[in-house]
Amino acid sequence: MNERIWVVVPAAGAGARMGAEQPKQYLPLLGKSILEQTLDTLLAHPAIPHLYLPISDSDTFWSAKAASYQGRVTALCGGRERVDSVLNALRCLPSANTQDWVLVHDVARPCLRHRDLDNLLETLKLEAVGGLLGGRVSDTMKRTDAQGVVVQTVSREHLWRAYTPQMFRYGLLLNAIEQACEAGVKVTDEASAIEYLGYAPRMVQGADDNIKVTYPHDLELAALFLERIKHEENRCA
Repeated sequence: MNERIWVVVPAAGAGARMGAEQPKQYLPLLGKSILEQTLDTLLAHPAIPHLYLPISDSDTFWSAKAASYQGRVTALCGGRERVDSVLNALRCLPSANTQDWVLVHDVARPCLRHRDLDNLLETLKLEAVGGLLGGRVSDTMKRTDAQGVVVQTVSREHLWRAYTPQMFRYGLLLNAIEQACEAGVKVTDEASAIEYLGYAPRMVQGADDNIKVTYPHDLELAALFLERIKHEENRCA
């Protein structure tokens, strides 16, 4: 790819603690924190020599990790929501051009496979817009009312679960997030901001073990998946 790739890894806010004393990205996972596993996975890829980490201004835990990532990770001020953190990071990139790529990955997704990242980069390299990793829905989908009563069975045909990384052209992503925020549109991921402007991101098939650690039981799954991935890809623990 001729364009540069800027990598943004928004950290979870101070309120995302999963019942622990520290934000969930600092919970232990196979001898490191979730955050360290995620950063190490990204930085071990040859296309990613450096990344940007928006963190909460109330985060008192990153300082103990920062020295290990000197010169490879730039910490930035995060925002109240994920979209605010990503937007702030975009505005802080030192010399990004409109056609450069921005790759955004959840800090709570430590089980990213390098082959999926390779596939994303290769598939999108000639795209004008960009796209994201995801997985096709295989379960029967139900829509309910507010009381949990089923009101509709939704066809799973062409339905996908959205994962990260998500990768879009810098100028387009910055414009999309700014316009969506100004309009009061709820932006749950980068793709939804792109869609708001009328563009169609491309879905790229990824492994279903690229899970997001959201609940306590996800840690056990993440440990299982990450051990398997490290073995398959011969990554250092």
